[in-house]
Amino acid sequence: MKRIISASIVLFFLAACQSPAQKKETSVVKPAQISDSALLDSVQYYSIRYFTDGAEPTSGLGRERFHADNIYPDNDKNVVTSGGSGFGVMALIVAIDRKFISLEEGLQRLEKIVHFLETSDRFRGAFPHWWNGETGKVKPFGQKDNGGDIVETSYMIQGLLCVRQYLKDGNESEKALAARIDKLWKEVEYDWYRHGQNVLYWHWSPDYQWEMNFPIRGYNECMIAYILAASSPTHGVPAEVYHEGWAEGGKIMQHHASLGFPLRLRYQGNPPNGAPLFWSQYSYLGLDPHGLKDQYTDYWKENTSQAMINYTWCTVNSLKYKGYGENNWGLTASYSVKGYAAHAPNPNDDLGVISPTAALAAMPYTPDKSIAAMKHWYYDMHDKLWGQYGFYDAFSETDNWYLPRYLAIDQGPIPVMIENYRSGLLWKLFMSCPEIQDGLKKLEFESPYVKK
Repeated sequence: MKRIISASIVLFFLAACQSPAQKKETSVVKPAQISDSALLDSVQYYSIRYFTDGAEPTSGLGRERFHADNIYPDNDKNVVTSGGSGFGVMALIVAIDRKFISLEEGLQRLEKIVHFLETSDRFRGAFPHWWNGETGKVKPFGQKDNGGDIVETSYMIQGLLCVRQYLKDGNESEKALAARIDKLWKEVEYDWYRHGQNVLYWHWSPDYQWEMNFPIRGYNECMIAYILAASSPTHGVPAEVYHEGWAEGGKIMQHHASLGFPLRLRYQGNPPNGAPLFWSQYSYLGLDPHGLKDQYTDYWKENTSQAMINYTWCTVNSLKYKGYGENNWGLTASYSVKGYAAHAPNPNDDLGVISPTAALAAMPYTPDKSIAAMKHWYYDMHDKLWGQYGFYDAFSETDNWYLPRYLAIDQGPIPVMIENYRSGLLWKLFMSCPEIQDGLKKLEFESPYVKK
């Protein structure tokens, strides 16, 4: 990748070149102060490296996880993820647009990814949660979860449509790649995943059929699946699937307030104080929440409230966790001190673990608060939190727990949502899709992109 020349990156490489003995002999060197813009560049750049330098070489996709301590659970070094890699292809657009990599390198990487998607296991056009990146064969996410995953597929399609729009007016090879992406999109049988009902089902397996039995009802991280299902020009679903399935005939509405911030939706599982922050992020990496309204809520206001509740919970810090405060916040699903957990702002789900992706990917909603946290982690906790792919996935000052580990699905939203904060690039690309505009109109959404 083309290197960004900044004092912070020079210092990082100097530190990385030191031997362990040298590091012991020297005190921790705090990175030099740089402009906020340069720091945003650095955070984006290093996060994107997860999907370039760290990509699985055969498929070109993002590995499910990376452990810099060389410990891979179940020897899954070659396991690649559809959803996290969907975020990764959006990150590649950022890399090209900001000239972190050349257009030629970006196209080579995207070509490899598209070829893998064309030739690997699919199920009624939908991708599985995991593949073996070397073979393209499904790797079961669970015993019966060995087929199509319409939610993870939608994260990938959201990213691919952004790529299509980015390339569609380019040269002949770029147009050809955009056309291949268009074909992949049109082959996803969203209507099949209704299982004959007015709701989408998360999973289908050729071996276990519908035994997972997981109808997708809102509100949670899955809204993008319904938007794409309504928008599909080949396998679309009627508006009733959204209104009766996702919105449960209007039961999704539940006006209440948490920590002084209004929420208008009932969150699945009825978690107090809203949900882990990825609920307000994954579906909105491409779907622009600005001015996005339906009969149930205003999604910009809803998502901003979620972020502010999360921030306020951490700053109040009623559980008295070490380090929590105005510059150190963000609860979402990530690695945890014991395994993996969906950290959220309530006494049962707040485990004293901060996940940098939570605040960083909330930057469009809480820019000043997110940037303050970013600067604290980078300047004050650099030696504990910063590695070859940027900030580690999660940490706990309470438990003195700092592991150099990364997850694709957490790493991808960081550069994408930072870019949406800075330029709106991915929002503009996704919302420029005529099918998405038609789908939103079908569902009676208001949006600056939808003509009345």
